[in-house]
Amino acid sequence: MKVFFRTIHLYLSLAAGVIIFCSCLTGTMLVFEKEIQQSLHPQRYFVKPQYKRLALADLTAGVLKQIPKSKLATVMVYDDPERTVEVGLIVPEKKDKKPVDKPKTEKQAGAHDKKEQKPKDAERSNLTAFVNPYTGQIVDQFNRRQTFLYSVEMFHRYLLGGKNSLGDWVISISTLFFLGILITGVILWWPKTKAIMKQRLKIKWDGSGKRLTHDLHIVTGFYTSIFLIIISSSGLVMTFKWANNTLFFLTNSKVVAKEDIKAPLSVYRRGIYAISPESAVSAIGDKIANAENYTIRYPKDTTAVYTFNVLKKGSVELATDVYYVDQYSGKVAGAALFADKSLGQRIRAVIKPIHTGSIYGWPTKILAFIITLVSLIFPVTGVMMWLNRIGKKKKKPVRGRVKVIQAEAI
Repeated sequence: MKVFFRTIHLYLSLAAGVIIFCSCLTGTMLVFEKEIQQSLHPQRYFVKPQYKRLALADLTAGVLKQIPKSKLATVMVYDDPERTVEVGLIVPEKKDKKPVDKPKTEKQAGAHDKKEQKPKDAERSNLTAFVNPYTGQIVDQFNRRQTFLYSVEMFHRYLLGGKNSLGDWVISISTLFFLGILITGVILWWPKTKAIMKQRLKIKWDGSGKRLTHDLHIVTGFYTSIFLIIISSSGLVMTFKWANNTLFFLTNSKVVAKEDIKAPLSVYRRGIYAISPESAVSAIGDKIANAENYTIRYPKDTTAVYTFNVLKKGSVELATDVYYVDQYSGKVAGAALFADKSLGQRIRAVIKPIHTGSIYGWPTKILAFIITLVSLIFPVTGVMMWLNRIGKKKKKPVRGRVKVIQAEAI
């Protein structure tokens, strides 16, 4: 049976080894992205606290005035008095002007317009303004899409392609292969006796080169396998619909997609003006009293609501509570508490932090960094072991031929 699993392990490794190596390498680089940015640009994230903060309405109005043609998307406020306020903006991106053939009919023109519309992308901020909450000054502007680490992430996720591109499928299939490699690797590692187990739990540093290569592959593979299985499985859940559905099935939960979550609507009444952001914040004042940070998504039309994503202190990253505030009455129109969600929804919400290692802050980030760094050993040592095995097979026929010649001579 182990011959079968060894064959599966080998061919999956040969098929996806290079991609897996690149994914682990880029993943290692991304673990401390936030910390790297804060170390390189401390003035972007931190300011000297002063006596009084500006009102959010004044703060955002100043930002929109300083960055013309921008549209307000979100505002992220931290409890830390030294942190800047992060204002997410939608800024029209410059595009190369290309001649476009004029549609022949109105029907064709309508179809053309619908094709060009990208409502989901249009709602996403593409520029973050870091604002001093005491002076209203923009201390820095940041477009993550223009950074090196964003290119690293795009390589990690899509091989620099886009969603549903060939690169996306190559990464997805390679991640699936990696899970198969890890599972078959554990099966192949499993020893028959306790004596063999002791040998497979420690590296013989004073052994031969081949023995050291073998131990680095086998021993480190065993110690890191459970973590890598979790990391690769979380990647599959974010990639494949069947993997996402499997998560909800195993947790006996109903599948709930993002597009199925509908926010309540504001009760519009003619002649009544929308409330200020401060009034909306006051409506959930007790909810954000113990928050590490909260993000405000402003109403996009006359029927929408203020949406608050609140992360409580000590909570797992992305385990936020959501509150909706009517933009006219200032009353809480609804809420979606993290604790009230099904088990499947709660796990799905933290899949990305699990994958990136940020789920419990520094301890899990360090663990994720070490695991992904060590995983770079496996493709290299695996190829070395395979080449050694091929070399042995090529030598065997030669030895057999020598014996035959010797027998004939006798």
